[in-house]
Amino acid sequence: MARINLILLALLTACALGLVTSQHKARKLFAELEHEQNLAKQIDVEWGQLQLEQSTWAMHARVEKLARERLHMSVPDAKRTQVVLPAAAAETSR
Repeated sequence: MARINLILLALLTACALGLVTSQHKARKLFAELEHEQNLAKQIDVEWGQLQLEQSTWAMHARVEKLARERLHMSVPDAKRTQVVLPAAAAETSR
């Protein structure tokens, strides 16, 4: 009878240690998940800021102003402008 009790006690101790270990791993993984989610939120905010910055730098008026000032370019007159259609669009318009 004592032998069975010792075996059951050892089995109970092993199960208890397994439970504690699995709970510890679960808490550790949950903390890591929260950290990664916070990092993803920060990256999303930064992505939005970069898109806003890109759209600001690529505004038509800004590009035109830089072309005039730095490259001494100007918009051609309407008389000197010719529209060239792509080959597929030219075939469908015939």
